[in-house]
Amino acid sequence: MKARAGAPLLVSLLLTSGCAVSYQSGLDPAGTQAARITELWWFFIALLGSIFIIVMAMTVWPLFHRHRGINQEPLEQRHSPSAATERKLTRVVAAATGATILILLALIVLSVITGRATAGNQVTGNHLVVEVTGNQWWWAVRYMNDDPTRILVTANEIHVPVGRRILIRGMSQDVIHSFWIPNLQGKRDLIPSRITTEWFEADKPGRYRGQCAEFCGLQHAHMAMWVVAEPPAEFEAWMAHQLDRAPAPSDPVTQRGQEVFLGHACVLCHAIRGTPAAGQVGPDLTHLASRISIAAGTLPNTKGNLAGWIADPQTIKPGNHMATVPVDSEDMQPLLNYLESLK
Repeated sequence: MKARAGAPLLVSLLLTSGCAVSYQSGLDPAGTQAARITELWWFFIALLGSIFIIVMAMTVWPLFHRHRGINQEPLEQRHSPSAATERKLTRVVAAATGATILILLALIVLSVITGRATAGNQVTGNHLVVEVTGNQWWWAVRYMNDDPTRILVTANEIHVPVGRRILIRGMSQDVIHSFWIPNLQGKRDLIPSRITTEWFEADKPGRYRGQCAEFCGLQHAHMAMWVVAEPPAEFEAWMAHQLDRAPAPSDPVTQRGQEVFLGHACVLCHAIRGTPAAGQVGPDLTHLASRISIAAGTLPNTKGNLAGWIADPQTIKPGNHMATVPVDSEDMQPLLNYLESLK
């Protein structure tokens, strides 16, 4: 069940999005690094598949080979293999052993070459640094910048410009996680007290699903994220908007919703820039309504799902660290209206 939890979200994206949506497939590369990994995968499949077919053919062949019938010659009348036959068998075994060793060495060499090519640790002048921190069970995202006023904090979603190298600085807040966007790059472990790095570059626009690839607890299967690759101009527009503070309430209902949010324990965990809410434990909600999903890819970001998540997060995602905040029924609709205004 958990492995397919993202299916409703994918269907929603396909119906509502005008850009390409790729559902977490390493066989549909959208970047240089992922393309190299895919090429290696197909080579492995072709080579090892051929070996498997040959071995199976040699296993089945004796079943169709004519034998000598029921009456076998007495054991004492059987002759030992000739010296020539023994030499022939020795050469065959030696050749098979040598071929096996050469194949293994070739696969190791190709794997190392691909690993170095996908690592690409050389620093370029026009790259974007994104700091990703794994938490049980969501992703904190920070866009780094030499100008402190342009440091952006968001969660569970990374927007990147097409054709620009992205440096992911990975960290973990609790246990070992693994950052994996198969359409763009291989896996990279995020280890507590350490910083790991990897590069990727999207070569076509689209939405690409990622997943934590290291078992990290009860809701490991519900720890997903989305990478949105878009043309540079659209990315800059997105970045400029995300750097803005949250919009002020525009009517009495959303005003009441903001009061409900600020008057409950929400402010102890979540931040909304432009308000007194400055919690650092949970995701930043400044532009919550602009995101694809909620609860780290568990649900599409709709008003109904948001209401269910606020009312009873443990039923939707058992074991997660979001507290169940008691909100009066008459205050739920204003709160939802306010959160939906955070675009």
